[in-house]
Amino acid sequence: MTPQQAYDDLIVRFKEYSLLGSINGMLGWDERTYLPTKGSAHRAEQMALIARLAHERLSSPVLGERLGDIEGTDIVREADSVPAVNVREIRRMYDRAVKVPVSLVEEMTRTFTRAQNIWQEARSKNDFPSFAPWLEKIVKLKRQEADAVGFRDSPYDALLDEYEPGATAREITAIFAELRKELVPLVAQITSAKKKPAGDILKREYAVDRQHHFGQGAAAAIGFDFQAGRLDTTVHPFCSGMGPGDCRLTTRYHPREFNQGFFGILHEAGHGIYEQGLDPEHFGTPMGSAVSLGIHESQSRLWENQVGRGRPFWEHFYPRLKQMFPGTVDDVSLDDFLFAANDVRRSFIRVEADETTYNMHIILRFELEQDLIRGDLPPKDVAGAWNEKFKASFDQAPPDDAHGCLQDIHWSMGGLGYFPTYTLGNLYAAQFMDQARKDLSGLEDDFRRGEFSRLKGWLNEKIHRPGQRHRPRDLAQKITGQPLDSKALMTYLRSKFGELYGL
Repeated sequence: MTPQQAYDDLIVRFKEYSLLGSINGMLGWDERTYLPTKGSAHRAEQMALIARLAHERLSSPVLGERLGDIEGTDIVREADSVPAVNVREIRRMYDRAVKVPVSLVEEMTRTFTRAQNIWQEARSKNDFPSFAPWLEKIVKLKRQEADAVGFRDSPYDALLDEYEPGATAREITAIFAELRKELVPLVAQITSAKKKPAGDILKREYAVDRQHHFGQGAAAAIGFDFQAGRLDTTVHPFCSGMGPGDCRLTTRYHPREFNQGFFGILHEAGHGIYEQGLDPEHFGTPMGSAVSLGIHESQSRLWENQVGRGRPFWEHFYPRLKQMFPGTVDDVSLDDFLFAANDVRRSFIRVEADETTYNMHIILRFELEQDLIRGDLPPKDVAGAWNEKFKASFDQAPPDDAHGCLQDIHWSMGGLGYFPTYTLGNLYAAQFMDQARKDLSGLEDDFRRGEFSRLKGWLNEKIHRPGQRHRPRDLAQKITGQPLDSKALMTYLRSKFGELYGL
């Protein structure tokens, strides 16, 4: 077999693995949207089988043989070529997969699928003790995975690498410490300011069906293609990219909390625009896949906050909001609405947090996750540890576990190592948006006209279409010329909220 034949066979085999992952994604989407409650156990078995089949393909000795036939040949001589990138990243995934027993993969999938249903019920009943035994199972399984994969400094690194390749707990701890050092005094300065937004503006009556229509229109305006996607409701919002032509967004609504549904839609639409921006020609290969969850989050946070909470965006959409909800905000000026949409306050729920306090929510979870994986925190004690850390960071304790350790779905789905990518996404988003403004003059004028195609095109070209050609840090460096740090984010936050709060 020639190197070219080996490469062609490698891609065919890897695409089969990716298709199985896509099928599992579809089952997962259905489980979190429309699956009857009593179908959870059966769905767990379905997803466990698909996960086993996918893992067997990814860890197949034949895949390793094909990689060996290709590596070191002319096909991969140019490091940034399509074959070289695909081989490099498939090798990384293969080397990880062969270390993890298929029985563990199957058991994790089965457990996580069941645990999500248990979590959802526990959250609705504010009943952490009913979820605690499942969290204990999850942590045990994730420790086994970390031990199987291996690590240099911390078992948490083995889990983090799945979501943000190359990142370590040590370096993220340093970045977060620098960010917190600047965030804490800024939040204190803002929350003690005399100028305050009107708290009732976004808590008036906003009919859910109109919220859905308005949010879907905004998502379409910024570039999400609803001919290749859809929008549904769920307990915890998410985006699922199934493949070319099929990307699913979800959000949740509350008739008296406009922010929750609308900005949830913008956030998930940012993820969806990334998925739809990947090169369909390379679907199922690293060149047709997102770089990392940190880069993925940069796209959702960019559209949600940098664009969606900005004045130019609302200069276009506020008149439409008034038309959609007649009588609701007729007495509210654009300035007052915008101020309310950017209200800074210490709140309990991460997904409803403002841009300044949001990262404190992530740092709390990052610290707890490391304690769990190291064995320093028994899962049964999570609720108490959460409340203690929250009180220290936010000067208030959650009223119950639904507003505390049960609010997020991530641990129930086995996503330990996922949370840091949200703040990494905020950091990347600030740097990307700063560069986009330099490259695209008059961008805010575009937004005032309801025109978002130039920004979307820039993101398509710089971030989406290249797939995994560059690792996360290298991609950011290539686009912005700067290493990842907190400077751009803090400059943006100080400028924006300083103006809003008269600081």
